[in-house]
Amino acid sequence: MTTFSVRTLSAALAAVVASLYGAAPALADDATNNSLRIGLYSVFYHASADDISGPYVPPGVNIDAKNVETLYLGYVATLVPHFDVELAIGYPPLTKTVGKGPATLGSAPYDGQVISTARWLAPTLLFEYKFYRPDWRLRPYIGLGVNYTTFYDRDSTAAGNAASGGPTKLSLSSSVGPAATVGLEYNIANNWNLYASYSASQVKTNLEADTAGVIRTTRISFGPQAFVLAVGYSF
Repeated sequence: MTTFSVRTLSAALAAVVASLYGAAPALADDATNNSLRIGLYSVFYHASADDISGPYVPPGVNIDAKNVETLYLGYVATLVPHFDVELAIGYPPLTKTVGKGPATLGSAPYDGQVISTARWLAPTLLFEYKFYRPDWRLRPYIGLGVNYTTFYDRDSTAAGNAASGGPTKLSLSSSVGPAATVGLEYNIANNWNLYASYSASQVKTNLEADTAGVIRTTRISFGPQAFVLAVGYSF
């Protein structure tokens, strides 16, 4: 009985491993070399900024950014069996910037207040290496590439205008920086796959705030890291 149980258990474990990592009849045809993906982008900022400088700004006035979630879209082309190129983009989310520093500026509340909002468009191009054979069900991958970020719909909120001393116009310079990702691809059946990945990119911008000709500036590094869950179709 003991020998039979060990053999049975070994066979069951082997079947589980084969189903996760090995080839399966339902896997997509090796000839497929393109895929479209859609899913959820969860973006976590690790923001740091220089203290805001300019007329009438006391020491220690700074800013931070709130995390966001948005729609993920991706197009992936297979160059050779182990190498892909991915163009990833998210639906432009509304990012909120909050005050960090003194509790008030003059009589206006500042620390923790949402002082501005902006939307950003950030396409990222990644060159990825996939492990294991193309016909395996589960394939980890790693990638390196470049990110481009541009900002629009930049608005100072009522709290931001109050802290600045009046209606304020904002400008944010575009950013180009490196990006990296690690992920897993799991074949569900035929040409359908599930994806999970974690990526990081460098996004730096110069902020200029113009309040009736009074200019304040800072340099911001958003340090975004993103977790993606997606489904994809290969063709």
